[in-house]
Amino acid sequence: MHPAEELRGKKTNKLLNKRIVLGITGSIAAVECVKLARELIRHGAIVYPVMTPSATRIIHPDAMEFATGHKPVVQLSGQTEHVSWCGLVQDPVDLLLISPCTANTISKIARGIDDTPVTTCATTAIGSGVPILLVPAMHLSMYDHKIVQQNIEICKKHGVLFIDPFISGNKAKSPEILEIVETVIRTIGRKDLLNEKILIIGGATAEPLDDIRVLTNRSSGKTAVALSISAFERGADVELWYGYASQPIPSFIKCKRFETVKDLLFLVKKNLIQFDDIIVCAAIANYIPKKQTGKIPSGKPTLSIDWSQAPVVLESLRRQFIKTKIIAFKTEEKKQNVRRRTRELLTKYHLDGAIGNTLDGFGGEVNEILLLTKKGKGVWKKGKKEELASDILDLLS
Repeated sequence: MHPAEELRGKKTNKLLNKRIVLGITGSIAAVECVKLARELIRHGAIVYPVMTPSATRIIHPDAMEFATGHKPVVQLSGQTEHVSWCGLVQDPVDLLLISPCTANTISKIARGIDDTPVTTCATTAIGSGVPILLVPAMHLSMYDHKIVQQNIEICKKHGVLFIDPFISGNKAKSPEILEIVETVIRTIGRKDLLNEKILIIGGATAEPLDDIRVLTNRSSGKTAVALSISAFERGADVELWYGYASQPIPSFIKCKRFETVKDLLFLVKKNLIQFDDIIVCAAIANYIPKKQTGKIPSGKPTLSIDWSQAPVVLESLRRQFIKTKIIAFKTEEKKQNVRRRTRELLTKYHLDGAIGNTLDGFGGEVNEILLLTKKGKGVWKKGKKEELASDILDLLS
């Protein structure tokens, strides 16, 4: 068994049995293609490498054969690889991914020029309707060239998809491998939430005690980020409103930040987008401390703080988004109380679904949740937060 087979599906099966032609061109970013191919395989994909002559001067074909388990096509042969993979055949591949893609290759694809195995695969794929995803990587002066930009637009008019490069100084860099892989999953994955506008509200609120200290909780933001990624993969237009939390946000997720309950209510009030769905998994303060001016001095044997009840964010959301599906979380200390209290939340705020859990899920990788439909039917699920995110989104679809 080839070493690549040992990796297949190690992370997820989101690309299981999906066949991807990985076109590699002569950008220095080609050095990342071993990692990219292996990450695709870890999600279950079968990867066939195709290389331009310039690419073979940057990364050796043997490296790509090792990475994928398939000998790279560096010159088209009597096997007509471009047709058998990307042509009008009974079983074409699921995607032609060209990463990295140079200005030279973009322009050739736009003009129908076939002088490398990669451009010939692209022409064949456009003619047969096989999805194409290009990942530009080049010097910024080349990317900003007006004719190159015109050629990008020509490609887009013919259905070619792009991942925008990451601009750093005078370079248009290839985005992180995570973004490329997630976009591949989005392109050829489930798509059951295609074009749905989904808002995820996650993380914790942090209410100031004085000019230095804040009162917050142990919410890590992992569930919110997992939900955002999963919704993105399934084709949704995702926006994340993110509070006080430690989980990093991927660069491809649109995000607005908040800190206090007041900040969050301001986002609700000033929002101009009509979302189709909202999931509230944020740990929002129920009580707000009266903020002290300056710094509360240390050394006091006791300290009293005045509190006021916080406004209920769910009430504001339901008033603002009358026709939107809203799902919210309810956390209880004891599991035996979760079902009753989650149903109460569902009914009180006219929700379209609700998620119950206990304190055990805070900060960890694993959670156990109760999923309630709008009619109150419930089922318990336990697993990693990344896996549970898909189950939660199923309440929407």
